[in-house]
Amino acid sequence: MRTLALVLIGLVAAIHVYILVLEMFIWRTPAGQKRFRMSAEKAEATAVLAANQGLYNGFLAAGLVWAMVSSPAELVPRATFFLACVAIAGLYGAATAMRTILFIQTVPAVLALAALWASR
Repeated sequence: MRTLALVLIGLVAAIHVYILVLEMFIWRTPAGQKRFRMSAEKAEATAVLAANQGLYNGFLAAGLVWAMVSSPAELVPRATFFLACVAIAGLYGAATAMRTILFIQTVPAVLALAALWASR
């Protein structure tokens, strides 16, 4: 079960690295505009905000990687904290921005949490 937990935590971290790339580097491109359903004008007007959001997603990914490389005693509390942050951010994003965020962020984080707690 610990291996499954680590794989799922790694998946959540990878998702957040992907979000970082989307929000910090691809936001203004046609692919970014299509992904987030916005015009070039809106992308330009919100690019600084998106980059800030991307940076925060990078911090979540870094925290999850830090948890994964921690000692077994530190894995559970560190991963629990960062996965809970991801799940809560996903709930907020689903309620305020796009409902699909629930399935992109919250569901994987909750599954990783369940596997992590089952591995204890």
